[in-house]
Amino acid sequence: MSRIPNAFKNGTAFIGFLTAGDPTIEKTVEYILAMDEAGCDLIEIGIPFSDPMAEGVVIQDANVRALKHNTTTDDVFEIVKKVRQKTDVPLVFLTYINPVFFYGYEEFFKKCNEYGVDGIISPDLPYEEKGEIADIAAQNGVDVISLIAPTSKERIQMIASDATGFIYVVSSLGVTGMRSEIKTDLNAIISDIKDVCDIPVAVGFGINTPEQASKISKISDGVIVGSAIVKIIEEHGENASEALKEYVSDMKNACIQ
Repeated sequence: MSRIPNAFKNGTAFIGFLTAGDPTIEKTVEYILAMDEAGCDLIEIGIPFSDPMAEGVVIQDANVRALKHNTTTDDVFEIVKKVRQKTDVPLVFLTYINPVFFYGYEEFFKKCNEYGVDGIISPDLPYEEKGEIADIAAQNGVDVISLIAPTSKERIQMIASDATGFIYVVSSLGVTGMRSEIKTDLNAIISDIKDVCDIPVAVGFGINTPEQASKISKISDGVIVGSAIVKIIEEHGENASEALKEYVSDMKNACIQ
């Protein structure tokens, strides 16, 4: 059974992202555990890919660094295996659909179940093609997380109606990356979603400061941060644990104030 509901049991969830294999496999394990210790309620693990089209330069560069170390999908499963020896924190893969397709849907989701991966987010999988993996994922206890973008208003009811795990609301148009201001009418989008379903709604893309996290936490069930965390890892390399703990702790505290 998916652990994702556990992330939302105690108020607004703080969800952190990092790229597997950046800077190394071993450090990714260490950094996931550090983020968990500091208060992350759910952790997204990016599977490195050569063409991460939804990502800004910070996460693109992290993918490049991980691939230079020849980080494979099997390596990412090994990361999860080691993390699961220490914690039950909900874990979700963020991956483009190509690596999953080439790995083989049956084998991929079977391993997710075996190793303890609770969900998958695939930015380039249109809702209309979700059926390709939905049944196989469900059979293995893996939630396929639906994304809703600011341009999706007329599609919200359709996308939200069969969503599982949580819904990922994209706060801004364009690629991932830190933004100084988020102008999207998130209240309206979240209200439209809540009219259709009652699963948690988390907001990501652009959020990077405690002030932003606090504001978003008042209208959503979860706050997602990726680029700011990946930037800390880029800056500190193999010595990022303490900086990650401090940042995650600050962001988590902002979500519960």
